[in-house]
Formats: sequence, C-alpha cells, structure tokens
Amino acid sequence: MLDLFITWNPDPVIFNLGSYPVRWYSFFWVIAIISATMVVGKIFKDNNLSEEDFSRLFIYSFLGIFIGARLGHCFFYDASYFIAHPLEAILPIKFLPNNDWKFVGYAGLASHGGTIGLIFSLFLFCKKTKMRFLKILDMIAIAAPLAAGFIRIANFMNSEIIGTETNLPWGVVFIQVDTVIRHPAQLYESIAYFTFFSVIWLIYTHRNRLKVKSGFYFGLCIFMIFTFRFFVEFIKERQVSFEDNLILDMGQILSLPFIVIGIYFILRAVNLKKLF
Repeated sequence: MLDLFITWNPDPVIFNLGSYPVRWYSFFWVIAIISATMVVGKIFKDNNLSEEDFSRLFIYSFLGIFIGARLGHCFFYDASYFIAHPLEAILPIKFLPNNDWKFVGYAGLASHGGTIGLIFSLFLFCKKTKMRFLKILDMIAIAAPLAAGFIRIANFMNSEIIGTETNLPWGVVFIQVDTVIRHPAQLYESIAYFTFFSVIWLIYTHRNRLKVKSGFYFGLCIFMIFTFRFFVEFIKERQVSFEDNLILDMGQILSLPFIVIGIYFILRAVNLKKLF
C-alpha cells in the first residue's frame, strides 16, 4: 500500500534585501496586518469616521496585540523562566551563560494574550476618543478572523504549532521538526478562520435586515474562533511539558472563558423574538 503524505521543508527565507532576510513568517504577518487594516478602514468609511481616528486605532491595536501576545506567552506558558529573566520577555534577545547574548526575535506569541491585549488597548482608545467601546470591538472583530487565518499560514511556513500523528493522506512531515506524519493543524485553523471571516462579513453586509445590537460581531467572532481552537487542540502537540499533566492543555483552558463571553454577547445582541 502506497503511503500518502506531504513532505514540508520550505526555505524560511523568500529573498534577501541586502543583508536582511525577508522570511515567509514575517511576510504573512504583514499580509495579516494589511488585510485587517483594509477591512477596518472600509468599516470606518461606512460609519463616516475620521481618518485621524482610524490611524490612531491602528497604532493602539497593533501595540495591544503584540504586547499582549508576547506577555501572554511568557505568563501562560513559561512564567517561572521569564520571572527569572524579565528582560527576555520584552527584548528580542536571549542571554547566554557566558554573559553574552544573541538575537532570537520574539519567539513566542500567544493568541489568547493578544486578544486580551487588544481589548485593553481598545478600551484605552475609546477613553481617548470618546467612541463607543462595543462599536469599536465589533469593527475589529469583523476583521480579526481574516488576520488570524494568515497568521496560521505563517505558523505553517515556520513549521510550528504542529499537529499530532496521523495516517490521513493529507498528513504532513515537518522535516524541520522530525519525520512523523502529522495533522497540518495550522491549515485546519487557517481554513476555519477564513470561513468565519466570510460568515461574519456576509452578516455585516446584510446588517440592515438583521438588526443586531452592538457587541454581536465581537461575541460571534470570539465564540467561533475559540470554540474551534478548543477542539483543534486535541490534535495539536502540546507546547510545553507541564501541559502533559493536564486534562486540557493551556490553549483549551484559556479558550473556555472566551467562549462563555462570546455566547453572552451574542445573546445580548440578538432579539430572539424576531428570530422565531
């Protein structure tokens, strides 16, 4: 019987700009940011909001996601190490035993931390601009699954956040990791997130007929993303060793409150009497 699987070993560098390597990982992160920015920009125009506030929103969102994702990884997955090495949590370097250091980049970003950081930064943005908090949350939530889909492609290109062993014909051998045939869990998530964006965008374009209250898109977004995240974790390798002693891994534990919050905002925003 012929074994079917995909061998995955891409060159992480697309090309070099002088001595600076342009990596696939960075490329898809940039695509994620640009695509989400275009979607939110379109929504801003639909609501006749100023370009100045849109530029300010971009800065708040970018910093909130990045800082939250980084600190979330450090706190949720390796708190003891980063408490002992706090500078490595905020700087893209690793200190070596011989008192030297090396540049390692920000190896470790947690989506749950990024979500918390984004919500906090949007709260600060609304305090500054006097805009309605739920309205801004909804705008960002419409674009968020699109960005998340591209980020998971970045993870796939980087051979990280890999799946568990499988015998399915679309299983992938991540040569940079080992020779085991695995679920391409990153692609499962990417396809799901692009689908969620399509659903939310379709609802948004028919918003005049549906008449949902503020907070609906935010609730729907986090409910769909983190519900899928909860279940896909069952076919993903655990990221840190302490998770081996847990019934649920850290990603699943952190997803549960987001699922509950999502359900709350959906029910709060939908007039059930009009649906039935």
